[in-house]
Amino acid sequence: MAVVELDLAHDRRVAAPSRAWESRYLRYLLSTDVAVGLLAGGVAFCLRFGERITEYNLWYFALSLAFPVAWVAALTLNRAYEKRYLYVGTDEYQRVFRSGLGLTAGLALMAYALEIPLARSYVLMVLPLATVAGILSRFLVRRGLHMLRERGRCLRRVVVVGHGVAVAQLAVQLRREAYHGLTVVGACVPPGAEPAEVPVCGTFDDVAGAVEAAGADTVVVLSCPEIDGIAMRRLAWELERGDVDLIVASALLDVAGDRTTIRPVDGLPMLHVEHPNLAGTRRFAKELFDRVGAFAILAVIAPLWMAVGFAIWWAEPGGPILFRQLRVGKHGRLFGVWKFRSMYVDAEARKAALDSETDGVLFKMRDDPRVTPVGRFLRRFSLDELPQLINVLAGDMSLVGPRPPLPQEVAAYPDDMRRRLVVKPGLTGLWQVSGRSDLPWEEAVRLDLRYVENWSLSLDLVILLRTLTAVCRASGAY
Repeated sequence: MAVVELDLAHDRRVAAPSRAWESRYLRYLLSTDVAVGLLAGGVAFCLRFGERITEYNLWYFALSLAFPVAWVAALTLNRAYEKRYLYVGTDEYQRVFRSGLGLTAGLALMAYALEIPLARSYVLMVLPLATVAGILSRFLVRRGLHMLRERGRCLRRVVVVGHGVAVAQLAVQLRREAYHGLTVVGACVPPGAEPAEVPVCGTFDDVAGAVEAAGADTVVVLSCPEIDGIAMRRLAWELERGDVDLIVASALLDVAGDRTTIRPVDGLPMLHVEHPNLAGTRRFAKELFDRVGAFAILAVIAPLWMAVGFAIWWAEPGGPILFRQLRVGKHGRLFGVWKFRSMYVDAEARKAALDSETDGVLFKMRDDPRVTPVGRFLRRFSLDELPQLINVLAGDMSLVGPRPPLPQEVAAYPDDMRRRLVVKPGLTGLWQVSGRSDLPWEEAVRLDLRYVENWSLSLDLVILLRTLTAVCRASGAY
């Protein structure tokens, strides 16, 4: 143990933890929001009044110059700069959207109360522009942060407190999902426990010393019976002196924060868990969003559709352009999913003769000889899945959802996995933007279950944006 502590102390001297990147990130975010406000105000002014400044539109020109201040103030009031809502998750985007709605309502009330004749066309342009550009700019800024974290920068050094197996599992997950920005540098475990690949810094009584020795700035406490409420309170007091963040991991699996509420009962904080929203007006909004979005995408990509169809026909003139495969949809209903054909016509006949790389119940090969050269290109950039927009229009699929499984996969499901079937499968989803075929089968299923339990329209929008970057990277696509 002494040797491990000495090594960790040396590591702290070599690479001392710093949160300077957080301040730089906030400053960059603020400057980006100011630029978004100026851009939205300028574009709205030019579209409504033209490029010339006259006596009539001088007031609107001044309003456009002042709009960034109002925009940043609205974001501040909606707590869009608080660190707890940044870096990961959809809360940040929801707060930007609420800022746009709040600013719209505020301008309307002010104009009505003070009898200010505001040009409605100007307001209807500047606020949606600011909201959409604000969400997009924050997404791009976050993507830049995630890229830095994948390179080992802008990370928080974490000491994990818990039992050996749980500590090792968390370390593996955080290493795989580097965008969370947490890197495990040590663990405090019960005596005798040795989690794989995680240096042990001490027991549950040595957390404060382990943090200092490892140069950590964050402590994650996993669910374990040895650490009760009193012990947790004492630990929080100890960490408070060194300004070390304390994160308590819930025993609930894949339950998002918006489904949980802490309500005091006789002075005791009780965690209330809401049921996932699987029906109602929000689901109707999703259905409407799916149909309108699919129709719009089909209209835009019509030339690409024809080009892909011609390339498939040219590669193998005798075969069909589209391929229809039986999949399992919502509540186990079978439907035919459409794809551009990426394999030779006799692909199914050749399958039995292949030595496949299997993962769970899936059949996968990185260099599948049944795939045509054109099909390999289509798969690399997921162009073969574009005809599934027809399934979305038909109501069999959603733009975002779990991966549509094969009947033989569903037949091998344990009971927990059937939870995936309570919603429509999606053209894209968490599985597709988190590594696709490079993910283990169990991890792909876990991501699908997480989506089912925590669906929201804002999460769908984030996944659609992440899909664009995942397609460009082409990782895990084969």
